[in-house]
Amino acid sequence: MTGALRPGHSYTRDMRLVAMAVLCAVSVFGKSAITHETLWMMKRVSAPVVSPDGKWVVFTLTEPSYNEAEQATDLWLVPTDGSAAARRLTATKGGESGAAWTPDSRRILFAAKRDGDEVGQIYELDLSGGEAQRITSVSTGASDPAVSRDGKRLLFVSRVYAGAKDDAENKKIAAERKARKYNARVYESFPIRNWDRWLDDLQTHVFVQEFGGGAAKDLLAGTKLAAQAGFGGATTSGGDSLQPVWSPDSQSVVFTATVNRNAAAYSDVATHLYQAPVSGGEPKALTGGKDSYGSAKFAADGRSLYAVMEANNGKIYNCSRLVRMAWPDGGAARVVSGELDSSVNTFAVSADNKTVYISAEQHGQEKLFVLPAEGGKPSVAAVATSGVYGSLQTSAQPFLIGTWSSAVNPAEIVRIDVAGKSQRFLTDFNNAKAAEIDWQPVEHFWFTAKNGRRIHNMVVRPPAFDAAKKYPLLVLIHGGPHTMWRDEITLRWNYHLLAAPGYVVLLTNYTGSTGFGERFAQTMHGDPLRGPGEELNEAADEAVKRFGYIDGGRQCAGGASYGGHLANWLQATTTRYRCLISHAGLINMESQWGTSDTIYHREVMAGGPVWEQGTVWREQNPIRYAKNFRTPILVTVGENDFRVPLNQTLENWSVLQRLRVPSKLIVFPGANHWILKAEDSRFFYGEVHGWLERHLKP
Repeated sequence: MTGALRPGHSYTRDMRLVAMAVLCAVSVFGKSAITHETLWMMKRVSAPVVSPDGKWVVFTLTEPSYNEAEQATDLWLVPTDGSAAARRLTATKGGESGAAWTPDSRRILFAAKRDGDEVGQIYELDLSGGEAQRITSVSTGASDPAVSRDGKRLLFVSRVYAGAKDDAENKKIAAERKARKYNARVYESFPIRNWDRWLDDLQTHVFVQEFGGGAAKDLLAGTKLAAQAGFGGATTSGGDSLQPVWSPDSQSVVFTATVNRNAAAYSDVATHLYQAPVSGGEPKALTGGKDSYGSAKFAADGRSLYAVMEANNGKIYNCSRLVRMAWPDGGAARVVSGELDSSVNTFAVSADNKTVYISAEQHGQEKLFVLPAEGGKPSVAAVATSGVYGSLQTSAQPFLIGTWSSAVNPAEIVRIDVAGKSQRFLTDFNNAKAAEIDWQPVEHFWFTAKNGRRIHNMVVRPPAFDAAKKYPLLVLIHGGPHTMWRDEITLRWNYHLLAAPGYVVLLTNYTGSTGFGERFAQTMHGDPLRGPGEELNEAADEAVKRFGYIDGGRQCAGGASYGGHLANWLQATTTRYRCLISHAGLINMESQWGTSDTIYHREVMAGGPVWEQGTVWREQNPIRYAKNFRTPILVTVGENDFRVPLNQTLENWSVLQRLRVPSKLIVFPGANHWILKAEDSRFFYGEVHGWLERHLKP
């Protein structure tokens, strides 16, 4: 990267300034300010899966390293009664994912690429002892295993060539592609890219295989459904997912798919639930219409199918609702969580089929909600009063398994007793490290903006905090926009790491944020930048007024993605900030519309297509206000970002240089929309701290 920096720049000097600030932040209690190394090297717990009998939890643990070759991701096991510490199940270079249990709770299946594998395959591990055994051999690879309730069959997914009838044809097509002398991508419809990759003619299909042996069967090969031009799975960052689950009788598979992905340039894409018989034949549509369905899950008694539904009513945002369908009778999906004015993130159904548990965002947290399985008024489980829940799981036992974390508590596996209003930690990988850090929980506050809306905020104080001192303010802006600042630890924009040199960080959940009701998130429709931007400025004023330790004369602001959009809007509309930071931020709404991998929702937000030049296109496009640009700004971007493509940052940079605005450009060749690599992340934080230090001096 050194050769790409401007002449005279000293990365070493910036890092030395940061290190000095951190060393000065050691508190009188012997605790130290968080460093990038402390944050990055925390072990990362995720994806818990409880055994059917409720006695065990298998989960994924990532042990980070600045050397990618040394980073390990393995499966671990812990008893749900807390009688023993977690123990490692696997220890391989390739890592494992997608753990699933057999019905007898004695074996675990997972996806991995091990020695001798050209692509990832499904492995089976017997907990009574022995090495994991590979049980698939599909040339296109296998992932996301699940075992039928009768224990006789395995399902998994694989990305295959469209139209290929079997594995032999996939091998043939792959060989032909490798041998051809030209290299070109050809498209006849939208989309052509997703997140950080160009789309190809591979499709995700569902496979079923007998445990006793035999070839894997592609349930979608040769079907009319998969032959449709718009066929695909639920879109994810970097790919798509069919989210397959077994039916209770083990005779069919229910999965999520779309057939109008090719209409994404001019229409919303709807996903629906389909049922494919194991014996073969055309999949049957279980849902239809403009609304989208996904994340199917059966109740323990097999008489109900639950799913998450998102309505399509012309709004830019709608809360995702939990719906229920009778099984196997079918019929219309009935909304279960209609009285919950928040989106369903994860959910679980109790073993007695009477209760549904939902984790959903609310007021800076992700809380645990409880409601009747048939639907009704939700209540908040009085367990944790801070932080976020996720990955909810139920089993035959009367308790929940999930993850819990907060801004000062790294994620761990927890056992939740809703009736007893308590929870206990089943893992303890990071608590000792967390206890050594001089950090404080976030402080929440609300204020009423000039537009009459109640705006939620959180404040993060620096280490060695002294209320008698004055600290500069960093206004940190979240992306989305339909997300929220949450009381949790993050890697990409860690509140405490940003505050470490001696800054107060303000986290504002502006209009459009989730977790404050559907209407609040929808209100930014037609006002994507001006309204939220004004609220950010008002929030900063309110923080300065409320907290005497904030130096109102030293303020900076910054964010990423939509937060970067808003940082650029602040550049266009105010000079109150000493400096700005914009990562992956748009500068030109019109060229962003034309080059992003997703475009239709942008014209919905603006009230019409670009060429009609409606009010939003004309009045809320930052580049149209370039004559006002004055504030020094750091602009950064990942070269493989197709969501807010590189051209946005380059356009911004050209304007800044043309106007001779003090500015700095950093391009990460190996990054997409996020900066994920360890050394890139360390460099990024160093540059951000250096930029702030330069402009926030007394």
